[in-house]
Order: sequence, then structure tokens, then C-alpha cells
Amino acid sequence: MLPSSSVWPSSFILTGIPGLEVAHFWIAFPFCTMYFMAVLGNITVLLMVMMEHNLHLPMFYFLSMLAAIDLVLTTSTMPKLLSIFWFQSHEIVFEGCVVQMFFIHGFSAVESGVLLAMAFDRYLAICRPLHYSAILTSSAISKLFLAAVVRGLGLMTPLTCMVSSLSYCGPRVIAHSYCEHMSVVKLACGDTQPNSIYGITAATVVVGSDAILITISYMLILRAVMGLSSKEARLKSFGTCSSHICVILLFYTPGLFSFYTQRWGQSIPAHLHILMADLYLLVPPMLNPLIYGMRAEPIRERVLNLVGRKGS
Repeated sequence: MLPSSSVWPSSFILTGIPGLEVAHFWIAFPFCTMYFMAVLGNITVLLMVMMEHNLHLPMFYFLSMLAAIDLVLTTSTMPKLLSIFWFQSHEIVFEGCVVQMFFIHGFSAVESGVLLAMAFDRYLAICRPLHYSAILTSSAISKLFLAAVVRGLGLMTPLTCMVSSLSYCGPRVIAHSYCEHMSVVKLACGDTQPNSIYGITAATVVVGSDAILITISYMLILRAVMGLSSKEARLKSFGTCSSHICVILLFYTPGLFSFYTQRWGQSIPAHLHILMADLYLLVPPMLNPLIYGMRAEPIRERVLNLVGRKGS
């Protein structure tokens, strides 16, 4: 429930990509293609893991969690973004804007937690193989996912509540393609410093702690892999981890760029920042099923068998 003491507009106006308005119609085509590929790829991963009993393993459970989160992130933004680009549907109701903000920031934090859990999975598989199945039971996997969800959504719930408690008495135009936290806060009148401080603190706690723990996991993995006597075993271990490292870089690099540019990147052109922010919610969900899912041999073989059967 929104506080009654606050003053907010009935709706906001999302500009899309400032400076590239004339190209919106054409930009929407590659965006729509990437969105379609993201939805198709992640649904395929979810169905494969659900239907194939030989995929009921910790690594594939975590992969299905990642796919579900990516579907939430893309679907919470892309339909509205495409309606802006193709149909000039720039208006979004205030409540819808707050909900979209919650989904974007909340599930981005949840995804960071799942990536940390996947790093822990790789650490156990390579450094503690004899204890792997005993530690990563179905119960343990469920608890890890629940912890990621509670932490991510728990940290971002106050963020959206603080945005709802602000008063908005100025322009209602958001210079963005979606309701990003600081882009909305900039439109508020009064003291917005608590919102800014909380947003930076929450993001730093999530990304900072997860990045440190992921780095420690891979340092231990690297030490264990270098200690293997067989070159074939070392290559296999590196191949297993390379997919996860690519997914991590795809998630954190554009996300951090977008987050800190929004606050301190005044010298960076607005269209470049907004374009990177849009691609951050689109490119990783599109590539994750290809990088991680299709490199997993059981999923790849099952998909190729289905395609071959349809072709014949």
C-alpha cells in the first residue's frame, strides 16, 4: 500500500533511448529477436531439466533456476520496451513502474545469489568430489535457492517502498527505457539522499560479497586443477568452469557499468548508458542457455535429438 502522505503522479513517461528516438523503430527488431531467443532458450532449458530424469542433478537444478530468473527479468521489461519503440506507448502507471522496478532489481540480486551457488557447486565438484552428493542434497539446493530469493527480494523490498514514500511534484518524464531506481528517484522533490545511500549500499553488499566469494571459490578451484596430474583432467575441469565464468562476466560487467554510470557517469553519453542498461537485461538471458545449457552434453544431445526427429 502506498503511503497516503506521499504525492505521486498517476503515471510516468518513459523516453526510451534518449537521442536515438528516430531509430527506435529499427532498434526494436534486433531487440525483439534477442527477446524471442532468450524466451525460447530458457524455456527449453527448463523443460529439458524438468522432463529428463538424468538431468536431475545439482548443476542442472541451478541452471534451471538461472533460466527462470532470466525469464522474469526479460519479461518484466522487454514487452513494455518494445511497445515504446514500435507503438510510442511511453506511459506507465506509477504502481506498474514500482512493480517493474522491484522485479528488475530484486531478481537481479537473486540471480547474483544463484551465480554464487553455482560457483559453490563447481568448487565441490572439483575440490571435494567425494563429498559432493552428500553436501548438495535436494534439501541443501532448495535452501540455497531460498536464501538467494529471501536475500535478494528482502534487500530490494525497502528500496521500492522508499520510492513509493517519496513525493513527485516536478516533471514525470523518466529518461530511461524502464523504471530504473535512480532514474525515478531523480524526479522526486525533497530529500532523496536516503534512497541513494540505501541503493548503493544494497547493491554493494550483494555484488561485493558475491564477487568476493566467487573469486575465492575459483582461486581454490584453480589451485586444485593445477594440482591434477592428468592434462586431460585439467582441460575437462577448465572446460566445465569456463561456461560459468562467461555467465558471471556477462551478468556483472554490464550491470556494474549501468549501475555506477547512473550515479557518477555524467560524462558518458545518455544513449550509450541507456543502451547498455537495456542490453544488460537482454543479452545475458539470451546467451546463458547457449553458453551454459547447450555446452552441457545431456541438454545438447536431447535438443539435437528432438530437432533431428522433427526434421526427419
